[in-house]
Amino acid sequence: MIPVADQPVRLEQTTELQIQNRTLEMHLLQESLARAHMQERLREAENQRVGLRVVRANRLRRKAERASMRARRALAVAVM
Repeated sequence: MIPVADQPVRLEQTTELQIQNRTLEMHLLQESLARAHMQERLREAENQRVGLRVVRANRLRRKAERASMRARRALAVAVM
């Protein structure tokens, strides 16, 4: 049998453990939220880098096409 004097102490200990567990859960919840936020920021940054690469590639392609057209015109003028 459990002595009557021990019951309140056990109840207090149980309550304290529940509070500690809730505190730990809240802390872990904040960590999870921060981790998810950081991962979202990293995805956004990577998408932005990919977009910039595409824009840069298009710009270089157009520049190469203009250079090619100038070379063709110069060749056509030289042949005539």
